[in-house]
Amino acid sequence: MSKRDDLIEKYAADLKEKCNVTADMDFLRKVTIGCGPSIYNRDASTVSATDKSELETVKKNFLMKKLGLSDGPALDEAIDAVMDQYGRSTRSKYRAVVYYLLAKHFNKESVYK
Repeated sequence: MSKRDDLIEKYAADLKEKCNVTADMDFLRKVTIGCGPSIYNRDASTVSATDKSELETVKKNFLMKKLGLSDGPALDEAIDAVMDQYGRSTRSKYRAVVYYLLAKHFNKESVYK
């Protein structure tokens, strides 16, 4: 298996164990590929739920630019809900998992087709 395939398996395990979600593996693969080389960088591959600037980056670069959503309180509420679902005590929240959950939340799977 490739390193990317190993990471996708790790992300699927996180979804199942920490978020109680059975991953759509095809969609998870597309989201992971969409993250680009950041998945191989220890710092860039995770999202800190306590870092306001990082959450703002998720909102602007992923929700608004990638998914094409308009800014508003619904975006912050969705990010907050995903952080709760992932578990506030989970220190390392994988970016691909967060993006997967957000895209599912907004029914934006079509962005990755």
